[in-house]
Amino acid sequence: MKKHIIIAAMLMAAAGIQAGAQNKGGIDASMLQQISKGYEGTAADKAIRNALNTTAINTLSEAPATERLTATDFTHRVKTKGITDQKSSGRCWLFSGLNVLRARAIEKHDLGAFTFSQNYVFFYDQLEKANLFLQGIIDTKDLPFDDRKVDWLFQNPIGDGGQFTGVSNLVTKYGLVPSEIMPETFCSNSTSQMSQNIAKLLRQDGLKLRYANDELTAAASKLKGKKLDNAKAEAAAKLEAMKVDMLKEVYHVLALCLGVPPTEFVWNKKNYTPKSFYEEFVGEDLENNYIMVMNDPTREYGKVYEIDYDRHVYDGQNWLYVNLPIERIKEMAIASIKDNTAMYFSCDVGKFLNRKTGMADINNFDYESLLGVKFTMNKEERIKTHASGSSHAMTLIAVDLDENGQPKKWMVENSWGADSGYKGNIVMTDEWFNEYMFRLVLEKKYVPQDILKMLEQKPIMLPAWDPMFMAEE
Repeated sequence: MKKHIIIAAMLMAAAGIQAGAQNKGGIDASMLQQISKGYEGTAADKAIRNALNTTAINTLSEAPATERLTATDFTHRVKTKGITDQKSSGRCWLFSGLNVLRARAIEKHDLGAFTFSQNYVFFYDQLEKANLFLQGIIDTKDLPFDDRKVDWLFQNPIGDGGQFTGVSNLVTKYGLVPSEIMPETFCSNSTSQMSQNIAKLLRQDGLKLRYANDELTAAASKLKGKKLDNAKAEAAAKLEAMKVDMLKEVYHVLALCLGVPPTEFVWNKKNYTPKSFYEEFVGEDLENNYIMVMNDPTREYGKVYEIDYDRHVYDGQNWLYVNLPIERIKEMAIASIKDNTAMYFSCDVGKFLNRKTGMADINNFDYESLLGVKFTMNKEERIKTHASGSSHAMTLIAVDLDENGQPKKWMVENSWGADSGYKGNIVMTDEWFNEYMFRLVLEKKYVPQDILKMLEQKPIMLPAWDPMFMAEE
């Protein structure tokens, strides 16, 4: 009896597949039969399947360490002191940027294991991003709600990720303080719950601004001439006042979660403001002294690109970069390291990284042999298909050159704590660098004149939702 029931159920299931796949392009019973031959169930298949039942793919595919990465010596290395830890937050961009400035300050002022307060800059980062969103809602108030830009704004009201222009704009505007003056808090180390609540608050504020604009626009539509002009001015002032009240609430939440940022403080028996501390211990023109370069083979090299709304401060700078072949980027990176100058660096950190050893090598894992498939995409194809993109920022501090001056491996100072990777660092083969490095920020003195001249071009504007340009975390 049971046997007949099982057979009937199988026939009904097959009929269901056929009925549900009548539209061309679906999987019917015949196609499923062909597809199922992809797994042959050989002894090797069964052994791998048994292993994968209890063991991670990376563990089973891990290859022996290569000799060139077991060596830790580098021909050139920037002097740094102490590894930072961003904990459970997406602030890698901030840690990397401040670590670049920290290395210079330590060398110049003999500060020892010194750190700038990431929490202080992060407070203003979140406040400025809230204003960026609210002002963006005001700027797009007359666009339909389903407009792509309006939708993107509501989808991305605030976050803790970012990039180097956030560091340059925020530090220039608000200055810096030592970490002990405004130390980390639970919410700065673990940002998700704070960010979720602020995002929820901003989204409802964004709706309020649009609703208010609709009412004001409807009222003004009945007016003409000077009365209409006055009504528009009054409407703009009302929306601005609403925004200020909304930002007061954001400030309140930030102060509860992160603390109140100091306006004056005493450090090493000397009085400072955050701006005077920045001037003494950094003193650089961060907004004009640096250039961001990118290796994006999906777009034309030698061109300058700008990302709309990819900034932290409304009255600051959009992210702007020069797209270059990887060889040109390496030349400048080597020059900077040789001159003891660290750099903001970003990459697709999770690809072929052995997290236990901190070694990044395209030969770390043999996925093809384990899974019995081929992965053939190059860097350009991975970017086009969303398989790869810049995901994490670190600080580039070392290179190992061969006898011909060509790089063999590189090292970055990470912000995942001293116990992660190789003593808090990640070591990368040059081949891995080619495939998964994306952005580098350099002082202009290390940049050849032909590249600096490219900055004279009118930037090609890319939309904020371009998938290649998600914030680094």
